[in-house]
Amino acid sequence: MLRPRIIPCLLVKDNGLVKTVNFKNPKYVGDPINAVRIFNEKQVDELTVLDIDASVQNREPDYRMIENLAAECRMPLCYGGGIKTPEQAQRIFSLGVEKIGISSAAVHDSSLITKIAERVGSQSVVVIIDVKHKLLGGYEVYINNGKKATGKNPFDFAKHLEELGAGEIVVNSIDQDGVMKGYDMALVEKIRSVTSLPLTVLGGAGTVQDIGKLINKFGIIGASAGSLFVFKGIYKAVLISYPNPSDKDELIRKNFKLV
Repeated sequence: MLRPRIIPCLLVKDNGLVKTVNFKNPKYVGDPINAVRIFNEKQVDELTVLDIDASVQNREPDYRMIENLAAECRMPLCYGGGIKTPEQAQRIFSLGVEKIGISSAAVHDSSLITKIAERVGSQSVVVIIDVKHKLLGGYEVYINNGKKATGKNPFDFAKHLEELGAGEIVVNSIDQDGVMKGYDMALVEKIRSVTSLPLTVLGGAGTVQDIGKLINKFGIIGASAGSLFVFKGIYKAVLISYPNPSDKDELIRKNFKLV
């Protein structure tokens, strides 16, 4: 039976775990391997790790880091960062990663999605759409850690991704990133209306109630968060957390009717 998923998202820069606000000012918060070990103990549904340097620096994925993360990880792992070819994707899968996350490369060469899907299956191809409000209204897709506007409409882009063979879409709100004031529900609703692909939402969760609201409104969905699972309190002390199994089940039960 399909259920909503609650997914921590870890950002990696210079092999360290960092957190950003609106994709800016990365703050070091610890070692990603230690974070993975703690999330193992907390029995998380799935884990996403994004290397935020790789594409910007136009370098290969850090295969050693990926291998070390996959070896520690006892939950499904999605890795994104620096993937530009089907060969790179296949190598990453061989290291034990279950899903490949593509962002900038999907904008530069959307045929890459089809090529990777043909090799490893659509279910393993995740496209991450970084989205920002436009000054005069509407939304736009950005790449390179939110530094470069693409001129692409995220809703048209999402429809195109489904046609190309993507297996899942992650919609990531740049405006909400690290703010911890709730997801951009209007953005999610528009994306949901144009694609039937599995959808994960990232950017804005500040409480488990924010996750509950997302599940209540959209049902079977991935609720992803970064700050919520690495910070605690108004002063944002670093503390890795995740709802314990009974609390998570209760959160889902209250907000999602099992059928």
